[in-house]
Amino acid sequence: MTIIPLVIEDYDAIYDFWQSVEGMGLSSADSREGIEAYLLRNPGMSLVAKENDSIAGTVLCGHDGRRGYIHHLAVAKNHRGKGLGKELVDRCKGKLKEAGIQKCHIFIYVDNESGKEFWRSVAWKERDDICLFSHDIDYPNY
Repeated sequence: MTIIPLVIEDYDAIYDFWQSVEGMGLSSADSREGIEAYLLRNPGMSLVAKENDSIAGTVLCGHDGRRGYIHHLAVAKNHRGKGLGKELVDRCKGKLKEAGIQKCHIFIYVDNESGKEFWRSVAWKERDDICLFSHDIDYPNY
């Protein structure tokens, strides 16, 4: 198993992988252009784990200069329970720390029970004191 920086050349394979993962939310922001912009803004922070030529796991990691964010942490079913998810998260935390970031957030669907179980198992705090609002910039009907 190798864990390397995710590069845009991995896009087709990782997008197919993400589509196969339950609980994964994909949107137009996950287009090739969107992911490429994210990778360019946060060089070397996102990771892909590969075993032979197949994807075992992925994570998008970045920051806004103040807070870190993890998106699309996913581990293939046959690699779960072996510490790969934790390893990917730990590496992201290290990269964020190197960048001077002290706190990181993850967004997860409320009905993604296995995802919530994972994050609790790696000592992340579930927040009940904040509420998320979103707005689609392309449709400013307010």
